Amino acid sequence: MNLVPEKKANPNIKRVVGVISGKGGVGKSSVAVLLAEALVARGMKVGVLDADITGPSIPRLLGVDSFRAESDGEHLIPIESEEGIKVLSINLFNENEDEPVIWRGPLLAKAVEQFWTDTEWGVLDYLIVDFPPGTSDIALSAFQQIPFTGVVVVGTPQDYVSMIVNKSVKMAVMLKAPVLGFVQNMGTIICPHCGEKTALFDDGSNSDFRKLGLPLLADLPWRKELAQARSIRWTSLGTAVQREADGLANEVELAIAATRQSAANAQQTP
Repeated sequence: MNLVPEKKANPNIKRVVGVISGKGGVGKSSVAVLLAEALVARGMKVGVLDADITGPSIPRLLGVDSFRAESDGEHLIPIESEEGIKVLSINLFNENEDEPVIWRGPLLAKAVEQFWTDTEWGVLDYLIVDFPPGTSDIALSAFQQIPFTGVVVVGTPQDYVSMIVNKSVKMAVMLKAPVLGFVQNMGTIICPHCGEKTALFDDGSNSDFRKLGLPLLADLPWRKELAQARSIRWTSLGTAVQREADGLANEVELAIAATRQSAANAQQTP
């Protein structure tokens, strides 16, 4: 069985970045939205494809959950947030956002394919793809159908989480998707009163990105204002959060440049 069939490129989308995790509850979707918001603040045209079909949270996080996506008969039309981020999610087609998606693998895979090939994304500098956690049919379909520029891995500094996350990392490598690096999320907590940072786990020397062998793109603390926010909007984020998100966006851009340079050098080597 060929795990890496020919992928369908979209010439209007310059870069496609997947955001993955091996386990749910590590803040993957929040990181995807922070990255998208930071890239828009840098002047980029950005879209977000919510590939977490059975657990979609992107519309609410981007503040577009009250809208419904449409079709012109040939293409799906994404919703655009106030910040100008184009969004497509299965929840934008459900009448109620809490309706469960009870589909078998082939239907889930088809939905991801349509979100990629049948959507009028327009011209984008970045399309961020929010994966479901784990190595399910949906993740496999996304990796097989979408030519990823790179993948960002999200996790917390816990040994068992790193073990599970490593499965997703190995899946990305097997399916020829470059892994850009690791976002360590919620490893510390920022006190909302005094601003002191406190570690929630151990020092991470045997359990985080170092064990996975990945470069660190960002170390994002748990913040009360983010945890309690219904949506993540750039203008409502504090300066510290904006700075952390912009740092992540900068590291992602640098990692993509390095990956492309490495690929170009490999092609020139006889």
